[in-house]
Amino acid sequence: MKKPVYTILDCYTDEPAGLGVPPYLGTYPRYLAGKLHPEQVNYITIDDLRLVKNYHNRKPQNEIVTNIKIYNTTNQDIPDILANTTHLVVILGIQTPGKYLSAVPGSMKEVVSLITDLHCKKILTGPGIFGTQLIGGRKAESVPDGIFDEIWNAHFNFKEIKDYALKGAYIVKTIPQKRIIEIETGRGCTFGKCSFCTEPIKNKVEFRDQEDVVEEVKLLHSYGCEFFRLGKATCSLSYKHGDVKELEKLFKPLSELNLKVLHIDNVNPVYVNEERTKLIVKYCTEGNIAAFGVESFDKNVVKENTLNCTPENAYRAIKILNEFGSQRGPSGMPYFLPGINIILGLKGETKETLQENYKWLKKIYDDGLMMRRINIRQVTIFEGTKMNEVGYKYFKKNKRLYFSFRKKIREEIDLPMLQRVIPLGTVLNDVYTETHQGNVTFARQYGTYPIIIGMKGRFPLGEKISVKVTGHMLRSITGEPIAPLQTIPMHEGKRIK
Repeated sequence: MKKPVYTILDCYTDEPAGLGVPPYLGTYPRYLAGKLHPEQVNYITIDDLRLVKNYHNRKPQNEIVTNIKIYNTTNQDIPDILANTTHLVVILGIQTPGKYLSAVPGSMKEVVSLITDLHCKKILTGPGIFGTQLIGGRKAESVPDGIFDEIWNAHFNFKEIKDYALKGAYIVKTIPQKRIIEIETGRGCTFGKCSFCTEPIKNKVEFRDQEDVVEEVKLLHSYGCEFFRLGKATCSLSYKHGDVKELEKLFKPLSELNLKVLHIDNVNPVYVNEERTKLIVKYCTEGNIAAFGVESFDKNVVKENTLNCTPENAYRAIKILNEFGSQRGPSGMPYFLPGINIILGLKGETKETLQENYKWLKKIYDDGLMMRRINIRQVTIFEGTKMNEVGYKYFKKNKRLYFSFRKKIREEIDLPMLQRVIPLGTVLNDVYTETHQGNVTFARQYGTYPIIIGMKGRFPLGEKISVKVTGHMLRSITGEPIAPLQTIPMHEGKRIK
């Protein structure tokens, strides 16, 4: 009997707790590689598959715009891998849609079109089994009939993960690009009531042991990984219910590894206090962002959707992070600042909701405080959530108001806030060039929500440089390299649609 050959196809994931869109590497591919060990396991990306299927396995040359659909290839013999694959494990699922600088996640429709003619057993896993959607405000794509032979719920308990995370860590050797490694510390939500969130559907509250997390990071670090985010959690500060001693037992040994980046992600503002904030500043690297899931500053919407904090709690948390996290580190960025998430289309939303959101965000700015970024998303509804009972009623009713609301926020708050957070003349270190857009090179640091920097000129990609800030856009900045860089001539090439 032929020995099975498994190929993991990473189509990238983005969910309330966990990001696996490049330059991030999520947990699903590593855990699954560990579970399937000692069988033969390949790791490929959807970029690899697109290159073979859509570009005849040849990367176009001299393109004016970097083609981010085939940016994250693994440089393997993909046709040979596919020809020998007996089991294709498809990891897929976008549940918090966003915009990505150098990657395009796979939609269900696209992935199905790319794998239909592959002669192997097809297995679907990842958050996509609960629904997926790349664009906010649209109905989630469900799993189509007749395509997948099996559906796996990659819900491994932490005893299994202790083993799988180590056995599957080797796949990072397959990936030529630098990645921010997403590390799981816990799952479920200690609040667990927000109307739109899929996390309570998927997980109950539990936490990994500190020793297991540190051992995984040590192994990945030995493989050359330098950038880490403890991000696969709904609230990094509620680890082991917010016990400061337990938090220190996690972060102190990680800080002793001298990682280039050690960041967190989601934070429930209710858990922010002086002691926990100081601990994060002490042990993590600068440029760290606490993504506050405020979702709405309208108290009626907070109540209708059982959101996790009041406007007053959010404001209090922002003040604490500013007091103890605003000092700049060696990279040029403040150590620890808040980021605000707003969701449009929630139950009870009215015109006044948008006014309340603006009022509170303007107050934060007027009071001299700093926020690294404001994310404004349109609600995406998934089966099993409370919003599924409400539907897109409020989204459809208020959609006509969203453009002007976003514009007002971007122009009157985002822009001056960015000028405050990263003033003109600031030198940002450890910046990596990433994509081209005509005669402009885009670059950014590695970390949680790093700022995008546009530089005039076509510079080699993948270079680490220092940049002086020369200007501000609505959500990005312009800069120039401190040291001269050799430019690449712009040939007449195809634009990527």
